[in-house]
Amino acid sequence: MKTPKKVLGLLRHAKSDLDDLSRRDFERGLNAQGQRGAALMGRHIREHGIKWDRLMASPAERVRLTLDAASLRVAPRWDERLYLADREALLEVVRGVQGDPAAILIAGHNPGLQELIFELVAPERENELFAAATEKYPTAAFAVLELEIERWADCTPSCGTLVHLARPRDLDPALGPAAS
Repeated sequence: MKTPKKVLGLLRHAKSDLDDLSRRDFERGLNAQGQRGAALMGRHIREHGIKWDRLMASPAERVRLTLDAASLRVAPRWDERLYLADREALLEVVRGVQGDPAAILIAGHNPGLQELIFELVAPERENELFAAATEKYPTAAFAVLELEIERWADCTPSCGTLVHLARPRDLDPALGPAAS
């Protein structure tokens, strides 16, 4: 097996505020649980030990507020293509990364992020983390994939292994599905 050459992080925005029906989807913010989850996940991501060379993010308000609360110490590059991007659009963004940084983090939306995990993990590399991601990739979930590629342009289906998955409820049960 080749040594992984690239690291891809995927962060789903935190729980959005669905109470204000006057706002368009793009403008929705975070609810109180989302604010707490984003801050908690940000601390987890910072302590996880990966130095993110690049952060690419959907410009939707709930993603912006997630990143503000997470305080990841890397300036986001806002990319309109990431707003509600599906698996194919995400893969296109990944393949288009310039300069070949070692580790990139994408902040965006589901179902695209979860589908990208399914696309990139080879069947023979499915593990317990993959099984958990297939069950649900909830708001503020954070995944790390190691990709056996030398250049981002070489990113193809089944080139990766899911090596880390963290959800807010894993770090604080009060932020789990039963919490309101």
